Amino acid sequence: MSYELIAGVDLGSNSFRLQVGRVVGDRIHPLDTLKETVRLGSGLTREKLLDHASQQRAIDALRRFGERLRGFAPETVRAVTTDAMRVARNAHIVLPQAEAALGFPIEIIGGREEARLIYIGAAKALPAAGHRRLVVDIGGGSTEFIIGEGVEPMLMESLFMGCISYRQRFFPEGRVDKKRFYAAEVAAAREIEGIVTDYQRLGWQEAVGSSGSAQELAEILEVNRLNPDGVTGITREGLAKLRQMLIRSGSAEALELQGMRGERLPILPGAIAIMSAVFSELSIEHMTHSDGALPLGVLYDLLGRFEHHDTRDETVVDFKRRYQVDPAQVVRVERTAMALLGQMIKLDSPEHENDVHFLRWAVSLHEIGVSVAHSEFHKHGAYLLSHADMPGFSKRDQARLALFVLGQRGKLQKLASMPAGDPNWRLVFCLRLAVLLHRARDDHQLPEMSVKQSPVGFQLDIPAPWLHANPMTGAALTEETLLWRRIGIKLRIRPVVGEVAEQ
Repeated sequence: MSYELIAGVDLGSNSFRLQVGRVVGDRIHPLDTLKETVRLGSGLTREKLLDHASQQRAIDALRRFGERLRGFAPETVRAVTTDAMRVARNAHIVLPQAEAALGFPIEIIGGREEARLIYIGAAKALPAAGHRRLVVDIGGGSTEFIIGEGVEPMLMESLFMGCISYRQRFFPEGRVDKKRFYAAEVAAAREIEGIVTDYQRLGWQEAVGSSGSAQELAEILEVNRLNPDGVTGITREGLAKLRQMLIRSGSAEALELQGMRGERLPILPGAIAIMSAVFSELSIEHMTHSDGALPLGVLYDLLGRFEHHDTRDETVVDFKRRYQVDPAQVVRVERTAMALLGQMIKLDSPEHENDVHFLRWAVSLHEIGVSVAHSEFHKHGAYLLSHADMPGFSKRDQARLALFVLGQRGKLQKLASMPAGDPNWRLVFCLRLAVLLHRARDDHQLPEMSVKQSPVGFQLDIPAPWLHANPMTGAALTEETLLWRRIGIKLRIRPVVGEVAEQ
């Protein structure tokens, strides 16, 4: 599957960005970029709720983006949202409205997934280099730190500090004085302090700033000649001069410097304070800038999925190894689960490609909870999948995987929030039956089975002689019908009289 045009959408805490790129071989050539200053993070109330005004700004911006994306196939657009939506308690209400306005699904991604995508975007926009780079991205609500080589991130962290949150916390009326600025710097330094040892141990040869804050700081220092002669980017010396000028002026608005962008003035003090702490704590003298960031990283990650280099596959393999999953059992359960699913849908149909991926991933990870405790391992597994950092997976993806792992056994009432007719029920059914049928964990072949799905439930036809020869499994299947009945879904196990045909 190949496409000429793909698009990435970044719903940041300060700005929303849309980047459209043209795919040429393994490279993406940016064609069009749209940016809207939405300040979603400024709309977070003390109760961590997005207020009506910020919601409306977001919806209006996404409608404009949606117009630009009209005609794009669903699989050619990936939209992600970061800190503001991560912490908003009403995100589950806002997100469907935002998706309707954009016309495409929107993924809430975790801090380290954001860091991974930022690094890919920054690295792809820089000249190839054989040395390690430290990429720092100061956003509206969080700041990401990544060390990597080439386009591969090695160490990633996301800290809860950003230029919008610092404006609200330390410069609420826009006033800046020495005491306020020092408090902001100290707060940022305390956040960074926890990662210093690990980052300095790994080391880097070049520091790079990405996104709007770093770009603006570099421009201000360069055009006003605050850096040492001939030096571009951000320098410790130039940053110190800018810091003193800001404190003396009393506000960003009062600074008489070239390169100051009006829409970013309210958040400039927070950006300077955080960047000053970054330079101080990590002993940085000079930082270059990359035009690539999260939107470009999203595009390259999307391109990788088309070329069958899906980061999510790599993550699943890593989790299987980390949690010492039994590979033989995965093979058994997957073979049966996919055989059942293949009787209800076309496995090679683009329409069902995502469901097929998720069932395979769920099978691969269904026993990771055993590494915690065998008792109720499905609950431990679901917890791990809900809270772990899983590169390539959005929070919604992780919740979906956790749902399957939780639903692989036991009562089904715990999945009652899933509406009737949801395609996920079909995947839960396939996983549960495959796990049940392979409880013995041996390689005895199963009989040929026939499964059908109807609006009211499922029917499994299975040879009666085989059921008679395997009474424990037969009893478990009978119990399974009762569990489905309790949630209003009919499961009929129909013994078929006749010769048993082996798979």
